[in-house]
This record gives sequence, structure tokens and C-alpha cells, in this order.
Amino acid sequence: MRMGYQPLEELLPKSNYSIYRLVRMASKRALEIAETGAKMVDAPSEQKLTTTALEEIRQGKVCLESVKHNFGPQSEAKAKKAK
Repeated sequence: MRMGYQPLEELLPKSNYSIYRLVRMASKRALEIAETGAKMVDAPSEQKLTTTALEEIRQGKVCLESVKHNFGPQSEAKAKKAK
């Protein structure tokens, strides 16, 4: 089985540039996936849960409240207003 690669430069902004927070977010989300089986991204069943959790974080489906406003449709609207 091959392990997925998640680029750190895309993940760190989602955790307010804290590796500690990123690890906590990924581990907490992986535990939620293990308990519920509900994934927010398409992932093969043999993929490790932490890889799936990191992919969800990378895609912006899981992020900290303090940085949530920096991602998603709201930030795109702010960028258009700034132009």
C-alpha cells in the first residue's frame, strides 16, 4: 500500500502555521472518521485514516475556526471587493 503525500505548504495555513495544531486537527479528524465512517472526500477504503484527514484539511473541509475566514467562498468575495 502506498502512502499519500500531502504538501505541508498547503496544510500549514489551515492550522494557522502551527504543526502542533495540524497534527491535533488530523488526529482528531481521523478518530472521528474511525468512529463514524463518514468521510468528506473521496478516498479508497484501504487508505489510512490520517491520510484521509489530511486531505480533508488540505481541501478546506476541516479547519480551525480562527482561520476559517481565510478560505472558501467568503475569502473569494473579499478578494473581489479588494480589486
